[in-house]
Amino acid sequence: MGKPTGFKEIPRHDRRYAPIEERVRHWREFVIPLNDTELARQGARCMDCGIPYCHEGCPVNNIIPDWNDLVYRHDWRQALDVLHSTNNFPEFTGRICPAPCEAACTLNITDEPVTIKTIECAIIDKGWEEGWVLPEIASHRTGKRIAVVGSGPAGLACAQQLARAGHSVVVFEKQDRIGGLLRYGIPDFKMEKYHIDRRMAQMQAEGVEFRPNTQIGLHISPRTLVEDFDALVLAAGAEHPRDLSVPGRELAGTHFAMDFLVQQNARIAGIPVPDDKAILATDRHVVVIGGGDTGSDCVGTSVRQGAASVTQLEIMPRPPERENKDLTWPHWPLKLRTSTSHEEGCERDWAVTSKALSGSNGTVERLHLARLNWVPDDNGRWSMQEVADSEFTIPADLVLLAMGFIHPVHDALVTELDVALDDRGNVKADTEADPGSYRTNLDKVFTCGDMRRGQSLVVWAIREGRQCARSVDQFLMGHSDLPR
Repeated sequence: MGKPTGFKEIPRHDRRYAPIEERVRHWREFVIPLNDTELARQGARCMDCGIPYCHEGCPVNNIIPDWNDLVYRHDWRQALDVLHSTNNFPEFTGRICPAPCEAACTLNITDEPVTIKTIECAIIDKGWEEGWVLPEIASHRTGKRIAVVGSGPAGLACAQQLARAGHSVVVFEKQDRIGGLLRYGIPDFKMEKYHIDRRMAQMQAEGVEFRPNTQIGLHISPRTLVEDFDALVLAAGAEHPRDLSVPGRELAGTHFAMDFLVQQNARIAGIPVPDDKAILATDRHVVVIGGGDTGSDCVGTSVRQGAASVTQLEIMPRPPERENKDLTWPHWPLKLRTSTSHEEGCERDWAVTSKALSGSNGTVERLHLARLNWVPDDNGRWSMQEVADSEFTIPADLVLLAMGFIHPVHDALVTELDVALDDRGNVKADTEADPGSYRTNLDKVFTCGDMRRGQSLVVWAIREGRQCARSVDQFLMGHSDLPR
């Protein structure tokens, strides 16, 4: 490393955020980046730890120490090349990835990991500012045609890698715009959508064709894709939400979180939402059921829409403020995480279960809850027990269900192809004889991303898309030079 003693001399310093009272008035990103001098200092903190556990913590295996050192040396162009060698879209991960790499950093043993995510985001942002991010057009064409269904991070990464290998790639997307949940599921205050548009322009220059407003099974038969293309990649995500089965679930004002988030992103994009379909938090007592990132996004969106109050509920017990490093490091720890949306105004409650919804005139007004105890059984498995006489009620004009996603939607894409599913309802791929192939039980049909592994992180989707592209390339050509 350029400065072996940097981690001893330089304290951790991360990006700041705009004041809460300012940022909740708009829908733009509000991160205040570090300047180049401070970024170089932060890069110097990357220690010569011998075994870079950050590699393992990062699902795309970013070569983190190398670009930290290059930033320290102000060699930004080379740092961008190293970053792009493993990650197609670092501007996505640099904004919305939870940074398991930092959890795995050796300096995290003392709660002072290198600001890896901040440096990653700075590298790609400078690359765009300087005009270094250019189309990488294949020097030859293979004559092979590949259909990719789904334009989320897995589908986009797979399509870009295949196009750079010389194949003709067509990406099909059921929504009116490309990007999947990156476009409509991630609030603009976390990632503005021009980041997707720039990558789309790059990919189109590389030969990728985008076909939005095309739902497979409605506009095109899945069988037609199999017949017309040399390979088919299923990357449609895992969009079947977990529902709440309690009395009163049918009351108006109870919605899946993604329906709420998609509408707001559409408004920001200038797409009108009919008044009779609108889901708005304005002047309402909002209750978000589910303690994950989607729930946090609902909190931030509700605050910006002017909610009267926002409460987020989690069925699991409150995590510890700090993890036990001896038991967890370098793995992703269970600990209390407070997002920027939580800081903007939200009551949080843990170890509660929903018993019923009630209201009047067919509209929800109250949520009935009970406290839980989590106890281990004889096998060490934790189970929940309702606390006697612990029932209570909170006001709820708008209830948003953010309890995660179970598996891909089993629509015509899945049923008409008759593709095999695993025991969780995901599209099954790989065999013991051919692990890591991303191949389904059908000839020429591959799958990757959440559709294969279940609900996961954007960085896992990019990794799966890249690896799937290599498998498709090898299937078509007999060999592949694409990196995994």
